Amino acid sequence: MDKTLYSNYVNILKEELLPAMGCTEPIAIAYAAALARNTLGCLPDRVEITVSGNILKNAKSVVVPSTGGLKGVVSAAAAGIAAGKHERKLEVLNGLTESDVASIKSYISSTQFSVKPADNGCVFEIGIRVFKGENQAYARITGHHTNVVEISKDGVKIFDKCAVEENSDDGMTDRSCLSVKNIIEFADSVEICDIEEVILRQIEYNSAIAEEGLTGDYGARVGKVLLDSYGDGVHNLAKATAAAGSDARMNGCSLPVVIVSGSGNQGMTASLPIVVYAQKMNVPREKLLRAVALSDLITVHLKTGIGRLSAYCGAVSAGAGAGAGVAYLHGGGFEEIAHTIINALAITSGLICDGAKSSCAAKISAAVDAGLLGYEMYKRGSQFVGGDGILCNGVESTIDNVCDLARVGMKETDEEIIRLMIKDLA
Repeated sequence: MDKTLYSNYVNILKEELLPAMGCTEPIAIAYAAALARNTLGCLPDRVEITVSGNILKNAKSVVVPSTGGLKGVVSAAAAGIAAGKHERKLEVLNGLTESDVASIKSYISSTQFSVKPADNGCVFEIGIRVFKGENQAYARITGHHTNVVEISKDGVKIFDKCAVEENSDDGMTDRSCLSVKNIIEFADSVEICDIEEVILRQIEYNSAIAEEGLTGDYGARVGKVLLDSYGDGVHNLAKATAAAGSDARMNGCSLPVVIVSGSGNQGMTASLPIVVYAQKMNVPREKLLRAVALSDLITVHLKTGIGRLSAYCGAVSAGAGAGAGVAYLHGGGFEEIAHTIINALAITSGLICDGAKSSCAAKISAAVDAGLLGYEMYKRGSQFVGGDGILCNGVESTIDNVCDLARVGMKETDEEIIRLMIKDLA
């Protein structure tokens, strides 16, 4: 494999597979709020929050971890200000105590908060302005979860860089180098030492929160319901395990996950089904690592043309990645993996994202099922073909169509979803 391409793929995995605590949109709000508070140098008595519709959508209904069940934009910002540690970025709320939770709740009740929509057209936009008397500070994140573009105090910019364009990954390796063919070649040839640390961390963290979801009592308990209803066969166990991780994560579990494409749900969906299959098949550890890396990169490839946030459920991309990873575990090459992806996308590409919440676990189950069915179909000589709906001849052309559907065709859908979600908040 070309050395530059190889290096790019290793870098993409390292950039994507980051630990995060809780749903990444409210955590990004908490991170920006902690930065603003640190810049102000004291506890603010007034807070102005500006967020894009997609940030509001994903923070509205999900529990902010380690806050005693608090939900929403204000709760996330208050947690970051009252108890967050800005230097930890997406683990900004890690290590909160009962005393911290009490402080957060007290701070919310005693502080003036306002939330308003961003008007700059950016899908991913968070601005936190904090005040104490005549002093103020401001922090802005845009483009992706840790991309801080401005920090200022009393109108003087302390840190400033050009804001990124919508849906870009500013400062990261160019994702346009990704293709299914090259991803498979990379999975086959990568030196395990180059990916071992990040992939093992992904497996360890995501397996731990999935186990918590299966043994605890979180949200709608989708993972537990799947196991109780359909048994522990490998196909159902793969779905239930991924869903259980989301059950826990969407409902306040403080365990960290390793994300993909900025999403913990996608990070779990892309990895946990492969872990389950690898255990049942008793495959060598090296093969598992290669398969998870392949799934992660397929997920990123599918999401690159869609953007971090949209009306298109990100679990669809990760479910297709998981199906591809399982096909790889079974010895599949380009033909098997490409048709698995095409089949999966044909099944679930209409799945919408209406924010982070308990039902994400059920959508993950559906996406994983589509990925696994896509592979089983190919094994048995059944497949969806170019010309069926939005499918094209060839996996890359099909991916392009799906990306256009999600990014362009579903733009008005996204606006309507957000309108429906916030109409009762006025």
